[in-house]
Amino acid sequence: MTTHKKPYMAALLYTLIIGFSFMFVKIALTEASPLDTLAHRFTIAFVFATIPILLKKVKIKITMKNVLPILPLALLYPTLFFAFQVFGLVYTTSSEAGIIQATIPIFTLILATIFLKERSSMRQKFFIFLSVAGVIYIFTMNGLNVETYSFKGVMLILLSALSSACYNVLARKLTKQYSLFTLTYAITFFGFISFNGVAITNHLMEKSLAHFFSPFLSLKFVGAVLYLGVLSSLCTSFLSNYALSKIEASKMSVFSNLATLVTIIAGVIFLNETLQYYHLIGAAVILAGVIGTNLLGKKQTSRHSTKLGE
Repeated sequence: MTTHKKPYMAALLYTLIIGFSFMFVKIALTEASPLDTLAHRFTIAFVFATIPILLKKVKIKITMKNVLPILPLALLYPTLFFAFQVFGLVYTTSSEAGIIQATIPIFTLILATIFLKERSSMRQKFFIFLSVAGVIYIFTMNGLNVETYSFKGVMLILLSALSSACYNVLARKLTKQYSLFTLTYAITFFGFISFNGVAITNHLMEKSLAHFFSPFLSLKFVGAVLYLGVLSSLCTSFLSNYALSKIEASKMSVFSNLATLVTIIAGVIFLNETLQYYHLIGAAVILAGVIGTNLLGKKQTSRHSTKLGE
């Protein structure tokens, strides 16, 4: 029983960390550009991930031959996932972004059906459409007004959600082939190299390299980027990889929607963001659809997941 509890506890902790991450991203963005924030975030994550290696607490065995299978996973998460997320948060509120990311389980189920050949029952299809209806309801109630609503922000957050869904499906295979720390370290290293490479190159071209480090003069930024680097990047990577090594992708992905509630509450309480009644109704509909999709439909994921890990 304890063995079954651990991955769900990991998924729950992952949920809480992700739920607050939107708020800390918004705080960090007041001091640094989205690209610089990502670079600093993964620099801190990489430094903390390297410490146990330097202390010889853990060992990593990875060759160039191993890099190729992990590369697509690292491209999806962290590169595309966080890039779309951070730039999307420039154009939308953390509450709205959290609600939009509720589509992750929907994308995960669809992709699992296509690539893992999983079949969904009529009840599952109904709840998928119910979740989509919740998202459409929020968009409609916002009035599609350019002054209060940004299509650019919505599309970027949706692309972030799609990247996460692709990661959930692909990670099911790789977590059975590599150790959790090796996979987490490789992903973190890829984020560190890619985001710092682009950010520093950009500053060198604009001759503004000093601005790359100036955000660290703000204690508010330091606190936010430490949370994002250590907890929201490094720890969530390990927690999600651990959970995905034990439970199906669709079951893991539903936890991202519980983070929606944490995100909404954090945005309202700490960032003074406005929460409309239709946000709550839409969020309730989305969550009902996602939970129904994963808990009330036929469970066929296990059989296919086993085949994938063979």
